[in-house]
Amino acid sequence: MPRPLVCFPALLALCVLPTAGVHSAEPVDYARDIKPLFAVKCGTCHGALEQEAGLRLDAGTLILAGGDSGAIVVPGDASASSLIARVASDDIDQRMPPEGEGEPLSAEQIALVTAWIDAGAVAPDDEPIPVDPHEHWAFHAPVRPPLPTDVDSDSDIDADDASQNPIDRFLSVQQRSVGAQPVERADDTTLLRRVYFDLIGLPPSRAQQQVFAADESPDRWQRLVDELLASPHYGERWGRHWMDVWRYSDWDGYKQELRGSQRHIWRWRDWIVDSLNADKGYDRMIVEMLAGDELAPGDEEVLPATGFLGRNYHNSNRDMWLDATVEHTAKGFLGITLNCARCHEHKYDPIPQQAYYRFRAIFEPHKLRTDQLPAEPNLLKDGISRAFDAEPDTATYLYVRGNEKDPDKEHPLSPGVPDVFGDSLDVTPVSLPVETYFPALRRFAMEQQLATADQQLAAAQRALSEATTQAAQKQPAAQDQPDGKDKDKDKDKDNAPADVALLEHKRDVARANVRSLEARQAADRAKYLTPAMDSDEAEVERLAVEAAWAERAHKLAQARLAVYEHTTAVAIAESSNEADEMKKQKAVDDARKKLEEANKALAEAEVEAEKSDGTYTHVGEIYPASSTGRRLALARWITAAENPLAARVAVNHIWLRHFGTPLVENVFDFGLRSPRPRHVELLDWLAVELIENGWSTKHLHRLILTSDAWQRASAATGDVAQRNLQVDPDNQTFWRMNVRRLEAEIVRDNVLAVSGDLDPQLGGPEIPHDQGETSPRRSIYLQTAYEKQMTMLVDFDAASPNECYRRSESIVPQQALALANSTLTLDKSRVLAGRLWEEVNETASADAPTSDDSDARFVDVAYRQIFARPPQEAELAACRAFLREQSAVLAQPASLTSFVGGAESKVAPADDAAQRARENLIHVLMNHNDFVTAR
Repeated sequence: MPRPLVCFPALLALCVLPTAGVHSAEPVDYARDIKPLFAVKCGTCHGALEQEAGLRLDAGTLILAGGDSGAIVVPGDASASSLIARVASDDIDQRMPPEGEGEPLSAEQIALVTAWIDAGAVAPDDEPIPVDPHEHWAFHAPVRPPLPTDVDSDSDIDADDASQNPIDRFLSVQQRSVGAQPVERADDTTLLRRVYFDLIGLPPSRAQQQVFAADESPDRWQRLVDELLASPHYGERWGRHWMDVWRYSDWDGYKQELRGSQRHIWRWRDWIVDSLNADKGYDRMIVEMLAGDELAPGDEEVLPATGFLGRNYHNSNRDMWLDATVEHTAKGFLGITLNCARCHEHKYDPIPQQAYYRFRAIFEPHKLRTDQLPAEPNLLKDGISRAFDAEPDTATYLYVRGNEKDPDKEHPLSPGVPDVFGDSLDVTPVSLPVETYFPALRRFAMEQQLATADQQLAAAQRALSEATTQAAQKQPAAQDQPDGKDKDKDKDKDNAPADVALLEHKRDVARANVRSLEARQAADRAKYLTPAMDSDEAEVERLAVEAAWAERAHKLAQARLAVYEHTTAVAIAESSNEADEMKKQKAVDDARKKLEEANKALAEAEVEAEKSDGTYTHVGEIYPASSTGRRLALARWITAAENPLAARVAVNHIWLRHFGTPLVENVFDFGLRSPRPRHVELLDWLAVELIENGWSTKHLHRLILTSDAWQRASAATGDVAQRNLQVDPDNQTFWRMNVRRLEAEIVRDNVLAVSGDLDPQLGGPEIPHDQGETSPRRSIYLQTAYEKQMTMLVDFDAASPNECYRRSESIVPQQALALANSTLTLDKSRVLAGRLWEEVNETASADAPTSDDSDARFVDVAYRQIFARPPQEAELAACRAFLREQSAVLAQPASLTSFVGGAESKVAPADDAAQRARENLIHVLMNHNDFVTAR
């Protein structure tokens, strides 16, 4: 029998959808179809930035007005319109856009424009004309606007009360303009959980809930905010936010090969956390990240900040490295897409291609290195990754059409910033202290060098002494013993007598190495560490000669050792029992060739040993003694009060993470594609407030968290809700708080926190990402790099290490599966159930409470522990029913179906059916939407 045909409604609907881009079912719309097309294809040459042939195509009225040659559009007749003739021309000299300025319009796009013209070229009469780009709202320094006085009379704001939060004053004006009424304040339990997650990323404990509920003082909220801002966990919470913006990534590579970012870059992460906890000014943080090596070249507390630059490292291509540095410095701190001018003039903003490369010239001299730390000489194990100007004289050239193989070497570019922002850079070279450009001369470094050499000498002497003793006690030779024929060949190699002569040579090399190192250190100290006024040139030269002699003696000892080793190798090859004569002869020839080379090197070393000049090898690498000062100049330009962008960008990021939506929609592009925002006065007021309060981000947090806007409920009912949803469905005026899903790291941290197993330790090296299910540390410390992120965090939209200026919030099945199947949540639910049940039993009344009473108390403490609130009546009833039903089912194990697969839990389920039911309930609650949501 044939299978019946099935037609699902969704599939049926899909079948009748028009093809994307084809508008046969509806007329062409100027705003939807034509304006965006012209902006992309024609905006560079015929927009507010530039008007070739006097023609602008960035507004309907301007398109109809035409250019120097007259009208280009005949409404109602596309065939008579020169616009269509030019965009559809087969002649590349006539076709627009011209070759090299962009791809031609596709046949489908030409059909759209044709249809629009034939329909009358209709465009809005009141369409705003784009202004001179130099007058763009974000390209002028913010000025503090006066506080609004025409606030909503129905709101709680008193226009004459100076103590009212300025945020609420500005928002009230916008709410009144659309007819939205702000909802009431959220209840205390909701606000308490919200503020804990907002500031420290952890839920309030039940003890903290009780303290807050019992506090009736009028300033309890302000004190709570201050208490949380003072918590060391504040730096972890907000450090992760800024790590998103600044593209934090642990090092990645293959085995020990470094391919991206830098080893030990976790020190930059810890610097971010520590700086935020100390409320270091945001301006100072920018300066230290861009130029900490120029600002404080010897400060090991500052140098890790340059991890911002180290994170951009790319081992295979210097251009990709510098491109990332330019792009994300501009996006992260200035909110401009400077990268769009790499291959051509910026299509939207007044930024010529040359400006991109002048900005690149700021970073051209810098490279990266890892400095040694006192406790660890092995740089693979630890060190300070830092930036420095390695090649101050390297020129920067414009790449023609962005092609790195076609640099314009006739016109090298000087460092600078886009002219649209006015002031130029004030670059002053920075002289560096000796221990910065010659780090091997730091006391601990020299001591470690000598200690290592001394250890090598001691080991060589010990080996020689043992061999000498063994040789003295050596048994008679085999041929002198009965039946001793070929006995030596049968001995195990480990029992063979050591080569005393070889060990003497090794001892000589180690001894010469110590003398060489001591002499070269003395010469370097005299030359570089002695102040010029106290320097004795004759003594410096004498020490240099001694250093050169000692180094040559060391090389001579090495050459003699090599000759001895290769002489021995020849003898071994010649006496080999190899049956294949060709193989044996090849081994002999190879050994003799190496011996010949060793003898040649020895002869050269002997000649060198006779010299008496003072040329020697320094004890470590010497870097440039000065830095260009370019990056420091840039950092100071960015953080100057007159800069139009830095403070606005910072405020926008902070607002986004408090409210879930930003004041400026595109957080990394404040250019002409970002129209004047609805809340521009509020944005500017907060930007100036940030600057005038020492760029203190904690000050901004206090201001936001004490506003009515932040404390509002996230839902409304009745007429208010209906009216608000009609006039402001997207909550653009912030008449309510936005419901937000907790970030990936906070979801995982929440599991650890409510179970009581969170390790509060701060800082340290990254934890391997595959230990995320078992490590008790906060998620900020888990490894995050290319292809190295915990799966659960990725499922919950963790930041991409490559770029994440604003996180997305997806809803996918993997998230539910991650919580349900994770060994972390399963283990911690069992642990927590045991702890809570033990607590319930300990606090039980002496009158032998019933099982139902105990279940009710268990559910109550579970809700307070997990959700920071008591259960509602319906929730309590549902949970008690669940416990009863689960207990009954689990009490009959023979009726249960076992399953295999998945990760194995480290915590076994309880044997008692009732306790296992409690474990299951906790597991269910950890999978509840409220567990991963901030309301």
